[in-house]
Amino acid sequence: MDLNYEMMYIVKPAEQEISKQVNSKLEKVIVDNGGRIKDVDYWGERKLAYEIHGFSRGVYVLLSFKGTQTVIKELDRVAKLTDEILRHMIIRKGY
Repeated sequence: MDLNYEMMYIVKPAEQEISKQVNSKLEKVIVDNGGRIKDVDYWGERKLAYEIHGFSRGVYVLLSFKGTQTVIKELDRVAKLTDEILRHMIIRKGY
């Protein structure tokens, strides 16, 4: 059963192009595993609350999508392996 999810992730501060490449990679994982993209919201570069791996700034992106548990597991795995992503969190929206 497809449920609504949101993924917030922070990309290393670099060119805006890098965050778009990372987003394309994550969107491909969602679609290839049977999910559907609802919305992508680029928040831009912001100051982090605390330093992560020597970075004090990061590019924030909010990705809304529908998917199954299979999509979540693969998305989490890919996000952990992507060097450009400093932090990520996936949550289920609603019940």
